[in-house]
Amino acid sequence: MLIVGIAGGTGSGKTTVVRKITEVFPNGEVIVIPQDSYYKDNKGIPIEERQKINFDHPDSVEFTLLIEHLKQMKKGMTIEMPLYSYLTCLRSDETVTIKPSRVVVVEGILILTDPGLRDMFDIKVFVDADADDRLGRVIQRDIIERGRTVLKVLERYHDTVKPSHLQFIEPSKRYADIIIPGGGENQVGIEVLISIIEKHLLKSKT
Repeated sequence: MLIVGIAGGTGSGKTTVVRKITEVFPNGEVIVIPQDSYYKDNKGIPIEERQKINFDHPDSVEFTLLIEHLKQMKKGMTIEMPLYSYLTCLRSDETVTIKPSRVVVVEGILILTDPGLRDMFDIKVFVDADADDRLGRVIQRDIIERGRTVLKVLERYHDTVKPSHLQFIEPSKRYADIIIPGGGENQVGIEVLISIIEKHLLKSKT
């Protein structure tokens, strides 16, 4: 099993990179595990407090569970991946059944910040993008997908997203084997990554 970690700041284009990879391998040869599914459950915290949680801080992610699930898949076991809601800041009672595959892509802003998780990756990728471009995508996404106002998005960006990016996410770039500047628009960078995955799939077939 080849495990690829794809990190990068909020709005950097990670999701686009992952989508373009999975489009090349549509037969279930590549499965995607989003870091967002492993945000800690916050059932014991009032809703007002939950909405103040800094999701750009490593403490917000249950890395131990994600690592355990990757270890299980490497052994050929099926996992039950959590489902997380940004609207309620809670995990759902339901889970998603994930069967092991020859290539697993783990995608998320903080995945290169945890040493134990980094050790699980065969390839570490960082999707890089200009801060203004990232902010533009964050505003668009949070308004459409998370029901936030422009003012709320900008407040959150300046209070938590930007400081956490500078403190945790940007420094984690030094652990990357491959850096893809320009996010999902960098077709050459994406094709390099795709060719590495193709080589692994061919090798594992022989």
